[in-house]
Amino acid sequence: MTTKVPFHAVLGGAVLLLTSVLSTGAMAQDASPWLQDSHSAVRLLAGSRSGAVLLGGIAFQLESGWKTYWRTPGDSGVPPRFDFSKSDNIEAVTILWPAPSQFPDGAGGHSLGYKNQVVLPLRIVTKNADKPITLRATISYAVCSKLCIPVEANLELPFVSVASTEDSALAAALDTVPKPARIGDPNPLTIRDVRRDGKSGVTVDVATPNPNDNVNLFVEGPTPDWALPIPTLLDHAPPGVKRFSFQLDGLPPDTKPEGAALKLTLVGGERAYEFNINLN
Repeated sequence: MTTKVPFHAVLGGAVLLLTSVLSTGAMAQDASPWLQDSHSAVRLLAGSRSGAVLLGGIAFQLESGWKTYWRTPGDSGVPPRFDFSKSDNIEAVTILWPAPSQFPDGAGGHSLGYKNQVVLPLRIVTKNADKPITLRATISYAVCSKLCIPVEANLELPFVSVASTEDSALAAALDTVPKPARIGDPNPLTIRDVRRDGKSGVTVDVATPNPNDNVNLFVEGPTPDWALPIPTLLDHAPPGVKRFSFQLDGLPPDTKPEGAALKLTLVGGERAYEFNINLN
């Protein structure tokens, strides 16, 4: 489980550089030491050492009232950036993103991200499962309240345990990642229909078992230079349906939306699903 850590007084400076120094004793642990700045802390988690594909994680702890961002930050914000290139015996690392929350950005819009604490699971492909493995990560992220502070953290952790003490925490983090789904799947919460509304609008109908549920919908384009708006929940919809709408704004120059591959993330209560569609 992620443990709450205390925070020191606010430190000056725009960028705080955090560098981990691992002692010999820490090298045998399944989590790196917390690296702490004025409003956040971060560390790596290692899952069990078994096979060529391993599970790891990046744990963030945020001071009360502060937040950090999802891969798509919303109307404002800074998405985190990760570099694993200095790792030993690791072929590829895939970040699995827990469902984000939506909160006011202080400028009339909304941001997408996390408060309090979050673990980003990592799917790690090794080059040789029989040789030593060390995960090294350079992480650039922002923590924000009324102001945003950029942080850079350098972390290192070997994978050594046949049965890791962090397996349960990583399994719990995996449960927060949206599950793959398709339009019309018979889930309690699902997207029933996606359709164009004129030249620049898109309407999405969501089926939900309880009309009082707080449901959010987020949309992403095929590349990071797409900046689509957060879908808006409309006031009127058929019974059992929550209807969302968004405009095809924020496209790269000279880009047409027809045929574009969009990712829709649907979040409601403890459920979250991810839909990949091609826009008609």
